[in-house]
Amino acid sequence: MTDKTLPYDEKKAIAALKGVTTATLTTILLKKGLRNVWVRGAKPIRTGQPRIVGRAFTLRFVPAREDLATPESWSSPISTRAAIEAMPEGCIAVVDAMGVTDAGIFGDILCARMVKRGVAALVSDGVVRDVQGVLATGLPVWCSGVAAPPSVAGLTFVNWQEPIACGGVAVFPDDLIVIDDDGAVLIPAKLVDEVVEQGIEQERLEGWIMGEVEKGTALPGLYPPNAENKARYEAFKEGK
Repeated sequence: MTDKTLPYDEKKAIAALKGVTTATLTTILLKKGLRNVWVRGAKPIRTGQPRIVGRAFTLRFVPAREDLATPESWSSPISTRAAIEAMPEGCIAVVDAMGVTDAGIFGDILCARMVKRGVAALVSDGVVRDVQGVLATGLPVWCSGVAAPPSVAGLTFVNWQEPIACGGVAVFPDDLIVIDDDGAVLIPAKLVDEVVEQGIEQERLEGWIMGEVEKGTALPGLYPPNAENKARYEAFKEGK
C-alpha cells in the first residue's frame, strides 16, 4: 500500500516494527500518555503466528436488528463482502464486533477471499466461524474465539473505513496495527514515525540489559539503567 497522505513512512515503519514487540510498544505509548492501545479480546487463533504490522482497515457492526440482520443482507452493497473487495493489499482488517462471542463475523470463504486480496491479518474483539476452514486458509487471525452461528444471529454490519471501537480501543483508518503473541496494539497514525525510532532503540537497550542479566548482573541500577549503566550501554553501542 502506498498513500502520500499518510503522516508516516509506511514501508519503513512496517519493516522496523516487525522487530519491536507489542509489549515494548505499549510501554513507549504509555510514556506518551496513551494507556488504552491494547485490543481486549484479540488473541491469536493459532500459536506460532508471526509478528505482523499493517495499516488498519476498519469494519463496524452494531447490535442485530431483525429487519436488517438477515441472510439477504449479505448481498447488500453495504456488506462484509463488499468491504473485503475494498481492502488494499497489506492491510490489517480490524473489526468492531462489540465483543459479541456467539455470532461468527467471518468464516472460511470470506477469509479465503481476504487471502487472495493480500490482506495481512484479521483482528477483532468478536469471533469467527468455520474455524477449521479459517485455519486452512492460512489467514493470520486474532479474535476472541469461535462460534457456529453466523454474524446476523447477533450483529448488523453497517460500514467500513470509519472510526470504530475494537476491544475498547478507538481505531481510525490508517492507524498502524502491530500484532504478536501478546495481542494487538494500535499506534496512532501521527505518532508512528516517533514510536518507530523509540521502539528500535528500546529493543536494542533491552537486548543489552538481557545480556547483562545473563552474565549475572543484579537488576537495581540496570533495569532501568542508572547513569553508570547508561554510560556502559552507550559504550556498547559505539563498539567500545
